[in-house]
Amino acid sequence: MELQKPRGTRDFLFEEMRKRKYVEGTLRRIFELYGYQEIKTPLFEDLSLFTLKSGEGITEQIYHFQDKGGRDLALRPELTAPVARLYLNQLQKAPKPLKMYYFGSCFRYERPQAGRFRQFWQMGCELIGGKSPDAEGEVIALAAHCLEELGLEDFEIHIGNLGIIRGILNQAEVSSPEQTQIMAIIDKGEVEELMKFLEDMTMENSYKNMLRELIGLQGHREVLEQVEEMVMNNSQAIGALQELEGLLEVLDSVGFSNYIVNLGIARGLDYYSGTVFEIYVHGLGAQKQISGGGTYNLIEIFGGEKVESTGFAFGFDRVMEALHQQGTYLPLDKVVEVFVAPVSPEVKLKSFQIARKLREAGIPTETDLAGKKFKKLLSHANNLKVNYVVLVGARDLEQGQVTVKDMDSGQQELVALEDVVDVLTERTRG
Repeated sequence: MELQKPRGTRDFLFEEMRKRKYVEGTLRRIFELYGYQEIKTPLFEDLSLFTLKSGEGITEQIYHFQDKGGRDLALRPELTAPVARLYLNQLQKAPKPLKMYYFGSCFRYERPQAGRFRQFWQMGCELIGGKSPDAEGEVIALAAHCLEELGLEDFEIHIGNLGIIRGILNQAEVSSPEQTQIMAIIDKGEVEELMKFLEDMTMENSYKNMLRELIGLQGHREVLEQVEEMVMNNSQAIGALQELEGLLEVLDSVGFSNYIVNLGIARGLDYYSGTVFEIYVHGLGAQKQISGGGTYNLIEIFGGEKVESTGFAFGFDRVMEALHQQGTYLPLDKVVEVFVAPVSPEVKLKSFQIARKLREAGIPTETDLAGKKFKKLLSHANNLKVNYVVLVGARDLEQGQVTVKDMDSGQQELVALEDVVDVLTERTRG
């Protein structure tokens, strides 16, 4: 029997993992610059956590099962709901605003294709208790800062507010279930499907036409004037528009004006309530969206108090693919910098001692663990692409010395055994 990995999953080898760890470390560093602290939630939760208000699309894709006690559980399909649950369990009385970030794998049973997998990774943050639009502005600026730090080019941040469309639907007296269907269609970007759906409704044509025009609006600040003219008689939509204007003012004030107002953003999760945004990299084709987020009321839906919350998550795998597609240079550290090579079996233990001292000094070091002949040791060091080889020979040791070889220049020199750590520390860290 040939064992294969499950469909929709991947194995990551050494080079890819080094790149992923670098990107992960960079994102962690930027999150923490903004005062966010890391949390970790379980891989599986009660099924109801995700079926209550996650949206029909995700509910159908949930990996769910019963444990031996008959409890209905699910592998997490996203991470915002677990964060809300964690807040309700442990942090309701904590001083606000609360800033937290996370990194972890999620699972959805969907058809595997380019950019879509059944196990995937998300890295994101949640800001609970911050007042909008200030909180929303910081969260969006944080997302942009992360991508700029990675050197990703040509990304677009599209920003909208669900309250504008909700205001029109409420004024047109569209039922809540129908609103959910409409928002799901808008989220897919299917204009024709939307108009076909609206044809079968008793809604006035003026509302239908307004919806079609609104979801097609994209641009900079000038778009807001068009929206205001269209919804001036709708107080809810006007309120949402004013929220959006306030958010854009915050972004402009911090020097980030490279955004696109896009009222066709609806997001696939039902718990988003106001500002929403998505980040696109068009070189990825159909899977161009690498991040999404916004303001949500999930905590109140789960039985907590009403508290403003804003967050977003990067599709980590898509960020990696975007960096790959653009050929972005990632300054990866060397895996091994020094190889300690015992010239003969009798100096093997001394080689172990030298390697340990180098590691204690923070220098990534390997030594021979396979009993290779001397020529093969140098070949192995070449394959490892080390900077230096420490040649440990019996005669040199009698003089209290070892030979240090620079693998780039080929030059060799004798170094006192007691000085080898200092010499290599200076050269690898200088």
